[in-house]
Amino acid sequence: MKKSEVPQDKGSVSEKGSRELYYALDENGEYTTALSTGWEPKQIVQDHTLNELQERIDQAKSDVKNNLVSPIVYFMELKRMDWQIVADYTGIWKWRVKRHAKPAVFQKLSDKNLNKYAEAFEISVEELKNYKGD
Repeated sequence: MKKSEVPQDKGSVSEKGSRELYYALDENGEYTTALSTGWEPKQIVQDHTLNELQERIDQAKSDVKNNLVSPIVYFMELKRMDWQIVADYTGIWKWRVKRHAKPAVFQKLSDKNLNKYAEAFEISVEELKNYKGD
């Protein structure tokens, strides 16, 4: 896009008094940088994505409260992780992480395993053990 065509729509960037950096073509056809206050289509997509993530967090919270899943699922969603990322951070096989998402299995986890999860989620073991979806 040409430097004169860089979008200047209102969005979350402009509300914070910030600007985004874009690459655009100048009058000579060479790449240069240009600042933008936002772009409406990008803002729509970002808002939709954030709403979807919040719905997943809320669902996980409800599922923990109703004892359908362990707190691992809630903190995984809250930290925007998936099964593989949790497995990688904890050093626990993915199939075991999924198994630990069951409330009955979670209750029997050793402090060593709970500590691995707590470190991955950047919380305390007590916070992990005591989270009830409230």
